Amino acid sequence: MSDRPGEVLRLPAFALFWSSSTLGAFTGAVSAVAFQVLIVTTLDASAFEIGLLNAANVVPYLLFGLVVGALMDRWRRKPAMVLASVGRALVLGAIPVLWVTGTLTVWTFGALFLIFGALTLIADSAAQPMLPRLVPRNQLVAANARLGQAGTVAQTTGPALGGLLVGWLSAPIAILVDAVGYLVSAVLLSRIKLDEVNAERRTDGRHLGHDIVEGLRWTYSHRTLAPMAASVNVWFLGNSIALTAFAPYALRELDLGALAFGLVLAMGGVGGFLGALLASAAGRRFGVGGAVLAGRTLSAVAWLAVLILPAAENIAIVAIPLAIGQFLFGLGMGLEDPNEMGYRQAVAPDQMQGRLNASIRTVNRVMFLIGALVAGGLATAFGFRVTIGVSVAVFAIAALIVLLSPLRTARHDDL
Repeated sequence: MSDRPGEVLRLPAFALFWSSSTLGAFTGAVSAVAFQVLIVTTLDASAFEIGLLNAANVVPYLLFGLVVGALMDRWRRKPAMVLASVGRALVLGAIPVLWVTGTLTVWTFGALFLIFGALTLIADSAAQPMLPRLVPRNQLVAANARLGQAGTVAQTTGPALGGLLVGWLSAPIAILVDAVGYLVSAVLLSRIKLDEVNAERRTDGRHLGHDIVEGLRWTYSHRTLAPMAASVNVWFLGNSIALTAFAPYALRELDLGALAFGLVLAMGGVGGFLGALLASAAGRRFGVGGAVLAGRTLSAVAWLAVLILPAAENIAIVAIPLAIGQFLFGLGMGLEDPNEMGYRQAVAPDQMQGRLNASIRTVNRVMFLIGALVAGGLATAFGFRVTIGVSVAVFAIAALIVLLSPLRTARHDDL
């Protein structure tokens, strides 16, 4: 059976899953813009309150990521995704109601934001283990590539759409539009025909903590998944350092205007879309190890390109290496993500899927927070260029982990 992305959408169950995921990606991109406008403009939050609200975005993953991942190996995943979509619709729908009644405050929004984040955690934790039940194993890379393409388009065009909706309707009403989108997503998911059964009741006295430890041990002791997990954990550290320093570096030190900065970031979306188009072919030609290694290497090269600036006062010329760097960064992510996810989903048994993904995702979030703190200290002490230079070294370490491990020679057809 061919694993070209063009064929995987012919599977009815995956077509519904893809449609729901694509709609969710666009509503998420719109909500991200509307949330920021609501926080800063409508609620007039202070800098401290803005920081707290932004930090709240990762709190559910840090506190409950491992628990929810373990539960996804006990629960049916489709109902969890449907209920999470309906729940997010209700949470978003409450925001304009509170706004109209004059009871929307920074703290009531913060409480809703935490609930929204917890529901998103449930949806994400159910989606990745559910995908291997929808498509054959040899089409997992193609399926993830299709999801990656749609996600890249949403990340590239969604913020612009969000800005238009917020400008036209106001932030609270734009959020109401997103609520309708999540209801539609729930309907699409409910139409997927999938036979699932709850895991058998445990009679050996094992509780959820045992399951969590088992998931972490299995993930970080596996011959090929362990280096894959370690590499992506280190990659998240480098990504956090780079992203924390990039915006102030480009906007303050290089005096890049908002329009030019937006165009530079958009090149990352272009690269990501192209990478997702090439991901399946790269996985077949070079194996999962080669594709992931290429992606990790491109990350280091991309941020190195950001540091190589021509001596020119023309902003357009200065922006060229920044745009090239973002394009290469997106290209690397587009190449590696479908291959990495497809391999993880194919290797792990069904009863371990939720814990595998939760283990890696939770450590990723921890590394991201550490990276943000490290970047703040480095930038304060040595400046933004040195900070980005450190991220290049971290990305290189992530690539070396793949290069020096059994993952380097792993192939999808070995499974």
